[in-house]
Amino acid sequence: MPLPGRSGMQKIIGRELEVQKLQALWARPRSEFVAVYGRRRVGKTFLVRNALWGKVTFHVTGLASAPMAQQLGSFHAELVKRSQGEGVWPPPKDWFSAFRQLMEWLERRPESEKKVVFLDELPWLDTRNSGFLSALEHFWNHWASARNDILLIVCGSAAAWMLNNVIRNRGGLHNRITERIRIEPFTLRECERYFREKNAIFDRYQLLQLYMVFGGIPFYLDRIDPALSAAQNINQLCFGGEVFFREEYDNLYASLFSKCERHTAVIEALARKGMGLTREEILKLTHLPDAGSTTRILTELEESHFIRAYRPFGKTTRNRLFQLVDPYSLFYLKFIRNADPDDDQYWLNLGDHPTFRAWSGYAFEMVCLHHIREIKEALGIAGVQTSVSAWRSKEAQIDLVIDRRDHVINLCEMKFSLHPVLIDKGYAETLQRKVERFAAHTQTKKALALTLITTYGLAPGPHAAVVRKTLTMDALFGDR
Repeated sequence: MPLPGRSGMQKIIGRELEVQKLQALWARPRSEFVAVYGRRRVGKTFLVRNALWGKVTFHVTGLASAPMAQQLGSFHAELVKRSQGEGVWPPPKDWFSAFRQLMEWLERRPESEKKVVFLDELPWLDTRNSGFLSALEHFWNHWASARNDILLIVCGSAAAWMLNNVIRNRGGLHNRITERIRIEPFTLRECERYFREKNAIFDRYQLLQLYMVFGGIPFYLDRIDPALSAAQNINQLCFGGEVFFREEYDNLYASLFSKCERHTAVIEALARKGMGLTREEILKLTHLPDAGSTTRILTELEESHFIRAYRPFGKTTRNRLFQLVDPYSLFYLKFIRNADPDDDQYWLNLGDHPTFRAWSGYAFEMVCLHHIREIKEALGIAGVQTSVSAWRSKEAQIDLVIDRRDHVINLCEMKFSLHPVLIDKGYAETLQRKVERFAAHTQTKKALALTLITTYGLAPGPHAAVVRKTLTMDALFGDR
């Protein structure tokens, strides 16, 4: 049955594999327990609703920061609405009673009908000492798993919570998940398709600018006016009359993490250093304890796609760096948080300010890190085994190192520019020193290929030959 009160099914941009997987799970002649997870605002609910449009039998969404009584009330109200007079359902006193009522109602549905139970924002349903997870375990282990007509979908934005409490559960739900679907932000190519559907006027340079600010988060992209330029949109949404993106930073982290000030302290420390920080450097800047609680914070931020942990080239896991990879968080900290609220033309008036140049370089590198697969395809090494890292010494640093099994290492220089990059004598010498110092410090025997990734490519000149391979922003959009 369709969801009550909803308009027609909406078109899904991208997500082809995820849609196919959900529809295949619905068609299987057995019960399935599916976990859908990904960062907040990435489009998880939209995907499930529209991929299984007209097939969802029961759907309830957890309420943010609401007590158990309100969560149960919402669950009960949905059951009463769905049952349409098929039974009398008194308000349940606990989650075991709530799931028992759901089982009784589902058993009245036709045996030939696949029953889709969609529990959205699961972490919010599981309030403290509520017994929700135990009741969910009982619902699946002692009833649904014994049938062949149940598709149970659980979804949550707190990715770390979903992994620890559902997917990697060591109790009654241990190894009960039959399928997991991780929803990633849009790529640049998917963003291009999205805005093409909206008849937007953006060229690829403007799409790149929007991605550097908002990332590939569909909920953010949906707020963009396709009739305005990228710069006008950024100015209006972040510095003009709109307030959403001025408040989103605090709301985003508070909705995902308890005591989120510790998480934002890590984010703000990482925003100072593009290449990332070691754990020890993070502790020094944030004054967090050298304890398991800090490890948990770093893990939660990584699982939620706000940061990444990686091992620098030639180093062990103990030397790993943590790096901010959420474009909106970086943009908020660099510009929105301290912007003059009375300057509603701030972004349009910023011009080529040094602050803009510093941010755009870091943000462009972040975009490249989100498109490693496209970079490898453009280099013709999609089928070659690689490891991706960065390298730094006291004298130089290289922000993207692609170490290839075919005995070549691509040392990638990422540069955001409005024009083709001209390599003069000084810049050529700087690049050559980077390569030489990398070779000397790492003692690698592999061939080193200096690779430039930029917006409009390389301008012709006498020193251009220092670069072995050049990729333009079209490569990030998936063009060869």
